[in-house]
Amino acid sequence: MASCLRLFPYSAIHLATYKNIVHLHIDELGEISQWRAIVAGGLAGISAALATYPLEVVETRLIAQNCQEPTYRGLLHSLSIIYRNEGLQALYRGFSLTVLGAVPFSVGCYAVYVNLDKLWQERHVRFTSLQNFINGCLAAGVAQTLSFPFETVKKKMQAQSPLLPHCGGVDVHFNGMIDCFKQVIKNKGVMALWSGLTANTVKIVPYFGLLFSCFEMCKQVCLYRNGYIISPLSYKLKPGVDQSLGPYELQEFKRYLRNRKSHETQSSSLGNRW
Repeated sequence: MASCLRLFPYSAIHLATYKNIVHLHIDELGEISQWRAIVAGGLAGISAALATYPLEVVETRLIAQNCQEPTYRGLLHSLSIIYRNEGLQALYRGFSLTVLGAVPFSVGCYAVYVNLDKLWQERHVRFTSLQNFINGCLAAGVAQTLSFPFETVKKKMQAQSPLLPHCGGVDVHFNGMIDCFKQVIKNKGVMALWSGLTANTVKIVPYFGLLFSCFEMCKQVCLYRNGYIISPLSYKLKPGVDQSLGPYELQEFKRYLRNRKSHETQSSSLGNRW
């Protein structure tokens, strides 16, 4: 329940923030530099996480708690208990790891994105829905692998609490982010930082594949409805349309042309009468 409630606003905020940041930094030709694209992706992820992070903490606590002696009962009960007993900072424990993890995640996504043209041997604007799905899966797989150590430590920090039985059920005990990295490596080995990667990949990869393919489909529908492309099933541009115009400007221009044509028709009709 907590996971479903978190994913909807997270995805909406992430995509909306990313598009707004990119729109602010694109040049006159609609292009954006590499480092700005990476920064835009990172900031979008951080903004979405900031808005939904308490729900992620609750989700982790609900999963990690002892089912025989549950401390939390549902979403609202968990939020109230954590806030009352541990304070607001407990709902954002480990958030700094989200900020740090956004860097390798964005780099991984962009590394895949810049090589898509070579993979499919065609421009990215011509990708089909299936290609967009595969692109999203590849980007998520690479990005998740690079950033997973931060995710592992973040989950341990979210779960640990001195007020819970066995400190929340974490397998190592630590004081702070850096100490958590040290304790995991010392007690479990370096590869323990990637423990659970396979299960998480099975969940994340198709999610991002569907997210990207649905986003591209919705974008095509919007471009078609606003008159930029000839069909919602392709990105083929409509002839005679200035692609630099915004949706409102394009509608105003079409309205002007219709009024002008109507005025010319009326004038021609009056001329024929006389």
